Amino acid sequence: MKLVRFGETGQEKPGLVHSDGTVRDLSAVVRDIDGAALSEAGLSRLAWVDAEMLPIVPEGVRLGAPVARVGKLIAIGLNYADHAEEAGMQVPPEPVVFMKATTAICGPDDDVECPRGSEKLDWEVELAFVIGTRAKYVPLEAAMDHVAGYMVCNDISERGFQIERAGQWVKGKSHDTFAPLGPWLVTKDEVADPQALPLWLEVNGEPMQTGTTATMVYGVAYLVHYLSQFMTLEPGDVITTGTPPGVGMGMKPPRFLKVGDRIGLGIKGLGQQQQRVVQA
Repeated sequence: MKLVRFGETGQEKPGLVHSDGTVRDLSAVVRDIDGAALSEAGLSRLAWVDAEMLPIVPEGVRLGAPVARVGKLIAIGLNYADHAEEAGMQVPPEPVVFMKATTAICGPDDDVECPRGSEKLDWEVELAFVIGTRAKYVPLEAAMDHVAGYMVCNDISERGFQIERAGQWVKGKSHDTFAPLGPWLVTKDEVADPQALPLWLEVNGEPMQTGTTATMVYGVAYLVHYLSQFMTLEPGDVITTGTPPGVGMGMKPPRFLKVGDRIGLGIKGLGQQQQRVVQA
């Protein structure tokens, strides 16, 4: 299934993408696409829904982030060996874990805000996955049982705030609109191998990032296992898994986003995003 949330910001309704490409309204079936809907029981119930009988959502309606009420938005840094190299850093011996504020979450095509005082606004196309079953001290061989599905994330970053200001990365990762998600949440049964997905990003039509999740240092299964040793992962939690090379910070000279720029990105089978940079 491809699950979506549609409507104005703060008023999104649950939906799914029919095989004919139309968005269908799930409001009569489920309250929202949240942790409860993404549990094993919730997804089983949705799988039996006859999409033909659901109301068609008019074309052009805004899509919001595909998951509501995200409890934790966890990010993994330097998780592609070639990206670590362009950043001038060593491949980490363990996953680099940081948090993004959940208030950074927005729809896939919403405007991206350039924060006040920003001079180094950057892009990062990433594969994100969503937890469907509570995970605590999960063995590696059982890790994928806890994944509900996958989606595209643009891990927007303000490098000056992230690296040059005292403290942790979270300051450069958490401004409003710094986590566009979607357009869809694709359930794991439709993704044969999350470690074999091409991904790309362009700025103003110019290709910047092309890569594949095959070059991730720590894959989805390992990340579920690893993170569950340090914190309980709850249904609806989102983990975004790092980016391939081609970010603005790694260019020579560095190149950053400015107001008016347009970003396009996507992952094969998971859809595409389009954003415009505006001043906060």
